Amino acid sequence: GYARAGLGDKKGAINDYNKAIQLDPKDASVYINRGYARDGLSDKKGAINGYNKAIQLDPKDASVYINRGFTRAGLGDKKGAINDYNKAIELDPKDACAYINRGDARSDLGDKDGAIKDFNKAIELNPKNALAYIDRGNALSDLGDKEGAIKDFNQVIQLDPNPKNVWAYIGRGLVRSEQGDKEGAIKDFNQIIKLYPKNAWAYGYRSKVRKKLGAEKGSASDYNKYVDLLNQCSIENNLF
Repeated sequence: GYARAGLGDKKGAINDYNKAIQLDPKDASVYINRGYARDGLSDKKGAINGYNKAIQLDPKDASVYINRGFTRAGLGDKKGAINDYNKAIELDPKDACAYINRGDARSDLGDKDGAIKDFNKAIELNPKNALAYIDRGNALSDLGDKEGAIKDFNQVIQLDPNPKNVWAYIGRGLVRSEQGDKEGAIKDFNQIIKLYPKNAWAYGYRSKVRKKLGAEKGSASDYNKYVDLLNQCSIENNLF
């Protein structure tokens, strides 16, 4: 099951987990892994059922509450997700992931200050966690602290210019555009396109900025590329 899941064969992994449960129905970890695979196939209710069973078998495993909270958030149950993250933090107060996820749920509910407190705690626990800086940067931007947001996005890029962290370039580009730094914004979107040439969103954002700069031809070209890539359902677009 583990190997198949790692190769992206979630259905095959679920079949293996089902067999493992038949052999040992009291192994909580198998229900967790099957739940994770089900979530990956958008069977969120099935995933939650699995996490519920795992919690029944091992109620002191913080990771199960984090997983169930994430799935609940995906279903729109942000308050239920926060309850799960609260429990995870109670069981393991040093798990940065629980704070980040709770911060995201709080932010979605409009509690930006509470979200920032969670992101601060996650950074305190792990100063190299790029996601915590990205999420805090977005929350700061929503509160109008554009300079603070840019500092966080810069920190992510300094920590790890890895292509997976294109969110930092997206965030910084959007903030720069809002501040009137259109050229700086375009540089950030250019960097995303350099890292991921088939990422539709970078072309879409750059198209908007170019239009504001009066570069109608370049804007139209970017927009056409954006639509074309979305129609292709490029894997790279799933990063956003």
